[in-house]
Amino acid sequence: MFLPQLSTTSRCRTVGRLSRLAYRSYTRPSIAPKPTVDIRHIRNAPGLYEQNCIARNYKQQSKNSWRILELHDKLQLQQRHSRNLRERNNFLRRQLANPATRQDPALLEQAKQLKTELADIDAQDKQINDEIEELALALPNLSSLDTPEGDVPSVKEYINEHPDRTPSPSDRVWRNHVHVGSELDMLDFTASATTSGWGWYFLKNEAALLEQALIQYALSTAMKRGWKVVSPPSIVYSHIAHACGFQPRDQNDEQQIYALTQPEKDKNKPSLCLAGTAEIPFAGMKANTVIEEADLPLKIIGASRCYRAEAGARGIDTKGLYRVHEFTKVEMFAWTMPDNVGDDHFSEPTPSSSESLFDEMVSIQKEILQNLGLHCRVLEMPTTELGASATRKIDIEAFFPSRREKDEGWGEVTSASICTDYQTRRLATRVKTEKFGRKHEWPHTVNGTALAVPRVLAAIMEAGWEESSKSMLIPEVLRPFMGGLERIERASRISIQ
Repeated sequence: MFLPQLSTTSRCRTVGRLSRLAYRSYTRPSIAPKPTVDIRHIRNAPGLYEQNCIARNYKQQSKNSWRILELHDKLQLQQRHSRNLRERNNFLRRQLANPATRQDPALLEQAKQLKTELADIDAQDKQINDEIEELALALPNLSSLDTPEGDVPSVKEYINEHPDRTPSPSDRVWRNHVHVGSELDMLDFTASATTSGWGWYFLKNEAALLEQALIQYALSTAMKRGWKVVSPPSIVYSHIAHACGFQPRDQNDEQQIYALTQPEKDKNKPSLCLAGTAEIPFAGMKANTVIEEADLPLKIIGASRCYRAEAGARGIDTKGLYRVHEFTKVEMFAWTMPDNVGDDHFSEPTPSSSESLFDEMVSIQKEILQNLGLHCRVLEMPTTELGASATRKIDIEAFFPSRREKDEGWGEVTSASICTDYQTRRLATRVKTEKFGRKHEWPHTVNGTALAVPRVLAAIMEAGWEESSKSMLIPEVLRPFMGGLERIERASRISIQ
């Protein structure tokens, strides 16, 4: 029986979006969807793509658009030369079809030379087209006009009141989810270090129940707005992850994702990896598919286990639930009609279905976090913080008392992104539009975290802890999923030892 193994070289590396070393040495398997990048737009606006790369810190790719333009000009010259040769070849074929000249040695030699020249030109054309495609695929998506340039996010709004602006010096010590988990016998990092190493954990007793409660609450909140529930696989083809903007190696050329080592008999089959987010299998659901316009927007949500190596974690992030290798996350994903169907990229921005779905996702995120009683801030993320696929990204950070010494207590708990047609072009996902005679267009994709269990659980534990009574208050919206339990106390249940 085939048991996939984690690659030994992939342990403790950062999982992330398409890196600045994107597409280097990547070979797309034959079964992978064929990408269709808008090369024409890149050629028409090389300066725009150069500035976009610089603003997003993709300096290595900043000259790609100019190189594409140069290669296109070279290709045009070759194709003109090729047409001349083909005209000459057709003339020779007519002469060789004539009984009076078909045996002429000079004509036969010319035909042989032309055949060789044309084959060489075809090979060169393919090489140039392959390089153009590789350069284009390595470019990140164009940034939205709403995205701040630089590396500083802009605060859009706050959710709920700040719990305590003037805490006591001991606040960060006892109002720490690791401390809370120890006091209430809800977390076990010692056992997980023995079984799995750093970055894994056991949720025990009410923590395990809270995980399920959080999942059910997030799903029910989205379902009320028409989102359909899907349970995705956790193992995906590497080329599907790649097409979504996730790259095996980061900007430091370090392994990012957990690759699966396949048995010798399957070594020629496409490689597999553990999904870092349900966004990847969700996007892949419609690969090589034509969606009917009437079916859009298509909104799905699902809970899945996610696997991230998370390299480079330091200090406070190495303790507790904030940065872990495996966790449960509820993810939203949607396909929408493209913006400005029939218009070009330079059209003035107008309200679009992808923007509407994006706003809906953020609204769901805010509703969930507000009802959980967490103090949060909503951030418009800057260009340097966008993944390769995103044109716009909003993060929501919750306040963690234990993180006061790091980022003033703020820590990311949700994220939402508009990816326009970046993923659908790479996954060959089309939509048949009613406009322009049912022409096929590229739908847009939007994704967002409804709830990442470990971080939200940690924030709830810290916000609800009362040191004096050694108890933790359960948010009211979770109590129906907890059998009506309002507070967790050390004497309130039989613990798992």
